[in-house]
Amino acid sequence: MKKSLVGFLCVFVLMLMCASCGRKADDQAAPAKGEAGKAAVTELSYSIFFPPTHAQAKAAESWAREIEKRTNGAVKINLYPGGTLTSANDCYDGVVKGISDLGMSCFAYSRGRFPAMEAVDLPLGYPTGMDATLTANDYYSRMKPAELDDVHLLYIHAHGPGLLHTKKPVKVLSDIKAMKIRSTGLSAKVVEALGGVPVAMPQPGTYEALQKGVVEGTFAPMETLKGWKQGEVVKSTTDCRTIGYTTAMFVVMNKAKWDQLPEDIRKVFTDVSSEWIQVHGKTWDDADAEGLTYSKGLGNAFIELSADEAKKWNKAVEPVIKGYEEGVKAKGIDGAKAVALLRELIAKNAK
Repeated sequence: MKKSLVGFLCVFVLMLMCASCGRKADDQAAPAKGEAGKAAVTELSYSIFFPPTHAQAKAAESWAREIEKRTNGAVKINLYPGGTLTSANDCYDGVVKGISDLGMSCFAYSRGRFPAMEAVDLPLGYPTGMDATLTANDYYSRMKPAELDDVHLLYIHAHGPGLLHTKKPVKVLSDIKAMKIRSTGLSAKVVEALGGVPVAMPQPGTYEALQKGVVEGTFAPMETLKGWKQGEVVKSTTDCRTIGYTTAMFVVMNKAKWDQLPEDIRKVFTDVSSEWIQVHGKTWDDADAEGLTYSKGLGNAFIELSADEAKKWNKAVEPVIKGYEEGVKAKGIDGAKAVALLRELIAKNAK
């Protein structure tokens, strides 16, 4: 009897051990589960330098929500606008180092780090934000510069023509002489070429600098007059769009994080990002129109250059373009080819 009982117990224990091993194997094979048996959600942090009320921050949020929707909630993106996670200048490095999983900021805020992409910001006369955005993405696709290999680039967008906004009217080229003008990246060289004094500064600090007289003007698209409230601290805009530059902005993901995503999730990111190029381009143009209306509503002047005066401004910035072409040779970049490609793409996209 005792032997039978012992034998029965041994068989029972053996069955329990087999069942336990089976459960462990199933657990290892199955995806991680969260509450209520749902598959674990991939949470990503997204650092954005625009304030949360800015149209481009809202466009970024709509992109994030579309990603979440098309992945059926498998991805959740937490936005940190206004530079609350990483500053505008540190955003790119923050993504590389994994401080944030995603980041949006300007190439120009890391001057010298992206020599091939710097060409996009040259004063080539961008007509609109849509044209600039399409051109920037086309340019990257054609050039594929290695300087962005430490991240996964999702897409680029770029603002409409950078114009001159000042505390006192600038009607002719000589009016800008010795004026302190806020600028970034290559636009600082544009200011120098026009006779002004460039003061390097990202957008978040510009309102206060204008208000306190640290600078007397700023080179920026029309949208900043409303989106960053800078129309409150300037008195006029000089429409110098024939030398209109842009500022290209990246949307990038940490490379290791990208590599960890399943293929179907990566496809969603790629597809949505491709669609949002147009969303951002339109958003820039809509915001420029709103900025103009807002500024005029404050009583600010809008000064259009005569054809002869515009030629003087065009001639003044020619050395900036030539300087770029010569300056990047040492970095193994064909600057003349880059500029020629951009002119070709601007003409194509403007049609």
